[in-house]
Amino acid sequence: MTINQLLQPEIQNYIYKNENEAISKLALQKNPFPDFDYKAIINQIECRAKAKSKLPTWFNTKNIIYPSKISVEQTSSEKTANYKAQLVSGKTLIDLTGGFGVDVSYFAKTVSQVTHCESDANLSAIVAHNFKQLQISNTICIAGDSTEILKKLGQKFETIYIDPSRRNKSKGKVFMLQDCLPNVVELLDFYFLYTHKILIKTAPILDIKAGLLELKNVKNIHIIAVENEVKELLWELEHNYQNSITIKTGNYSKLKLETFDFDLNSNATSTFGLPKKYLYEPNNAIMKSGGFVDIGNHFGLEKLHQHSHLYTSNSILNFPGRVFEIMKEIQFSKKELKEHLENKKINITIRNFPNTVENIRKKFKIKEGSNDYCFFTTDKNENKIVLICKKI
Repeated sequence: MTINQLLQPEIQNYIYKNENEAISKLALQKNPFPDFDYKAIINQIECRAKAKSKLPTWFNTKNIIYPSKISVEQTSSEKTANYKAQLVSGKTLIDLTGGFGVDVSYFAKTVSQVTHCESDANLSAIVAHNFKQLQISNTICIAGDSTEILKKLGQKFETIYIDPSRRNKSKGKVFMLQDCLPNVVELLDFYFLYTHKILIKTAPILDIKAGLLELKNVKNIHIIAVENEVKELLWELEHNYQNSITIKTGNYSKLKLETFDFDLNSNATSTFGLPKKYLYEPNNAIMKSGGFVDIGNHFGLEKLHQHSHLYTSNSILNFPGRVFEIMKEIQFSKKELKEHLENKKINITIRNFPNTVENIRKKFKIKEGSNDYCFFTTDKNENKIVLICKKI
């Protein structure tokens, strides 16, 4: 269906009227619009439902058109797009893999003129339409191959942004940068002909060390999480940059953005200690970063074990992660567990421990739930311990 067909008032009313209906139920119904593609209409309803929490601005704007379901699933959320927008400024930016345009819409808040490139002409037209509905006027949408567009435009941009596709036509779903499309590893020198700064988004599963082997001139690496789930890695490249690399972590919790930065080449060492009054567990953005020494040093915490990645102190701190008060420490033994945990409801976390949550629950009849937390871990003396805690 065309954009104009989907914008028919009766079709838009149907989409809004059925926004809470199950897609499986709608799919079985008779097409109320015989002259139009019913699957395309259902796709609008399904994509709009996906946008409700991820893209609330789109969801709450009238006459928005959605592309395929996979385009909506793969697009940035508004939270991560907002994070990226704070990294750029100035007069010009070009997004070489524009997609659904969420990132561009936020870049347009901090950059004077933003160019949206998209190889799919239909998707490019949808984005151009949506930008009008969203009253975003400082963007240009161009359909075509981004490499050819750069050559044709022949201008310098203050920033190039690119989110290579992790779906390679010949290899299926991929994660290494050199396997993505376009191949930014091969194209870096070409891109630097048109900019001084490149911002690359990659899959959260990409190993940081592997990425550094593929890329050059990396200045900052951003790890962005939402509600403790790592969503994106962002690689900030600067032409001819050769100095130290900074890791910047950000986790959007319900209340705030938790941040922690450190130098990748830091020579700091950990201080180890036995459990004290409080237990600290870094958020997953920090866990992904590998900054286990730096986080402990920055907050003056002692680490329970080199591989446990849990920290302790006698004072309570404003920490980027979860904080617990340790109510009791017990040894990992059948007698202790039966006495303190058997048949009780408790949340279990495993850190550097030779067992699984499922096995522990089954063996000691521990139920799920409640506001109590239990950490099965190893201390600095290689003792297997259990920490019964209250979350703060």
